[in-house]
Amino acid sequence: MNLSGKTALVTGAAKRVGREIAMALARRGANVVVHYNTSAADARRVVAQIEALGVEAMAVRADQSKAREVRDAVQKAAKAFGGIDVLVNCAAVYQKTPWTTVTEQDWDFHLNANLKGPFLFAREVSRHMRRGKIVNFADWAVWRPYRHYVPYLVSKAGVVCLTKALAKELAPHIQVNAVAPGPVLLPPDFSEAEKRAVRNATLVKRLGSPADAVGAVLFLLENGDFMTGHVLVVDGGRLLAGE
Repeated sequence: MNLSGKTALVTGAAKRVGREIAMALARRGANVVVHYNTSAADARRVVAQIEALGVEAMAVRADQSKAREVRDAVQKAAKAFGGIDVLVNCAAVYQKTPWTTVTEQDWDFHLNANLKGPFLFAREVSRHMRRGKIVNFADWAVWRPYRHYVPYLVSKAGVVCLTKALAKELAPHIQVNAVAPGPVLLPPDFSEAEKRAVRNATLVKRLGSPADAVGAVLFLLENGDFMTGHVLVVDGGRLLAGE
């Protein structure tokens, strides 16, 4: 897919990896819909930065666990741009939930944001796609779960199945793939010791960066025209390191 002139909707595009993806798509000439939930000021800044590159952008707000809000946001974007060609489901939450204290609210919080949200956005965006591509975000750890994050890990495992199921449902005109990153952007509250442990647990003995996730997304969009239902692991060998 040549991204120039296309319209891409990126969820969670006001901050972190989502922002980097939105900016990368804009540099490729795509018009970008910047989705946010609570980060309105950040979203406005991203829109201004994208417009400075000479392409169009708009911000849309939605709690992605709410079907009506997602539908309204997608309809607003599709009306403004005449359709949507690309969806990148990047928005997610990640919180530690030790098994001895995990609650129903923890479960709902992660499943609603990380699995229900991508489902709702894919459902609504696909209705405005004649041909297009969807990229979801999973996690390397769905194949090797670690402790204290059960709701998060289950939600991301669901994204893998969602990706494969949607690839069948939306074929042949819409391709659906996923990126499963490893440590490309650690939580800001990680200590130096925690960062060092994560780095040493990779085969390449270093942390990744948002650019690694962005590169994977661009590959699937621009060069993955014969790929659908695939999960691209970008983890510095973390998945293999413990074997």
